[in-house]
Amino acid sequence: MAGIRNAERLDQGLVSTIQTLCGDSVALLKTLDSESVDLIIADPPYNLGKDYGNNIDTKEKQEYLAFTKEWLFEAHRVLKPNGSIYVFMGVRFISYLYEVLEDDLRMHFNSWIVWHYTQGIGKTKGYSPRHDDVLYFTKSKKYTFNIDEIKIPQKFYRLRNNMRGANPGNVWKFSHVHYSNPNRQSHPTQKPEGLIERMMLASSNKGDLVLDPFSGSGTTQRVAQQLGRDCIGIELNPQYVKMTEDRLAAPFKSFDSSDDRILRIPNDLSTESIRYEYLLQHAEWFLKNHLSDLDLFVAAIKEKYGHETAAYIKKHLSKQSAQLELDVKSSLKLN
Repeated sequence: MAGIRNAERLDQGLVSTIQTLCGDSVALLKTLDSESVDLIIADPPYNLGKDYGNNIDTKEKQEYLAFTKEWLFEAHRVLKPNGSIYVFMGVRFISYLYEVLEDDLRMHFNSWIVWHYTQGIGKTKGYSPRHDDVLYFTKSKKYTFNIDEIKIPQKFYRLRNNMRGANPGNVWKFSHVHYSNPNRQSHPTQKPEGLIERMMLASSNKGDLVLDPFSGSGTTQRVAQQLGRDCIGIELNPQYVKMTEDRLAAPFKSFDSSDDRILRIPNDLSTESIRYEYLLQHAEWFLKNHLSDLDLFVAAIKEKYGHETAAYIKKHLSKQSAQLELDVKSSLKLN
């Protein structure tokens, strides 16, 4: 079973081919051409007993380790020489994962990313977990990394600095997709879109092919659809494949999560011309996929630089929204 969708995002003129293949990940990985994928974003089961509908994530340790090694070898085979891989993993098996990637596959370690979230399981004896880990490796020393695409606003503006902002670092704070969020899917381990957005912007380009070997609720496909990347997702549960297809068909308004720092406005935009130039570019750089944050952005401008500046930005963003076929006027109300 496979679903293929040509997904067009009109506001940016992007057309992506999104495929969702239903079946065993290892078996389907073996059907893909060698060195055909630019980026892999993998969120495999952590072997913690999660219920994924048609299967339970419980294996004996050696069986799970053998499975991990098998899918990683296939992932390495399909990755292009200049490709990258991000792998989510829980604490119990992440050291083994690191060993396979570095020692067995001879891949190049880039970063150990910590995804920090504010809500999670509560424990009465011991410390409650508040993070997941992500290993970022590349197949060679030549790879894509678009630093400007993922920078965050700085606290202070300096002409000598890059106006675009600063490196986000390797500790990323994104909230879980809460059950009250309209984009929340019926899946136990749904990842925030903003988290996947950062990986995809950094390590791929428009038109590249992204692979998710354990696509679950379809977050990687949805992000690829909006960012103009082609994508192949592999999922064992047919219900999750249908969920993904419905999600891809839904209208796009805004990614369901963001790094709070994207709303940070420099404290010292004292020169009026620089202030207006920066704030308009800020909206383009950091908020074009996060329209739900625009009202907070304008409110922050009003608080820091006054009603006049906020009204100016509101007016020009409204003009831009019409040009981009994005209706953000309801999000730009000044109280």
